[in-house]
Amino acid sequence: MDLLETSRAEEFLQAALTALQRGRGFEAVLDRLPVPVYTTDREGRVTYWNQACVDFAGREPQLGDDRWCVSWQLYSIDGALIPHSECPMARALNEKQPIRHEVAVAMRPDGSRVAFTPYPTPLLDDDGNLKGAVNLLIDISDKQSDALREQAARCRRLANATNDRGASDILRNMASRYEETSGALRREP
Repeated sequence: MDLLETSRAEEFLQAALTALQRGRGFEAVLDRLPVPVYTTDREGRVTYWNQACVDFAGREPQLGDDRWCVSWQLYSIDGALIPHSECPMARALNEKQPIRHEVAVAMRPDGSRVAFTPYPTPLLDDDGNLKGAVNLLIDISDKQSDALREQAARCRRLANATNDRGASDILRNMASRYEETSGALRREP
């Protein structure tokens, strides 16, 4: 994520935090944010989400059932499944500190995927006790798709440059997986 996107994300996050500090009526502010945002209680149960969050996740979160995350399934950028109990929001709650500079991929129930940068931020009371958390999700699918295509091209160049058939096959398979993931993240115009 570039500096401008990070700055905008921080602006949205500050608006969310300010609304939550005011207490009642915070939903009206969060509902107007153009980015997905949701809140949890201190145990990680999802307590609020805006419509942008539903559009992002491709599903309506289940109040009281969903914990730590609004996505259906969550993966690392290299394709490893991330249990919701180990997602950035769960870690932010467990560590009582914001988690930044991470990228994950959410899989929607329809099988489509979206790469994003989360901004999970614990909410503490005046005495420093954990009350819950807020998370803002910034879609970076296009940038991540481009990066994966570039990586696939590097793998293909290396495969063509080596005389080792085994290494060449491994590199071509890697390139194919990168291209497949890139295509899954690419949005239709």
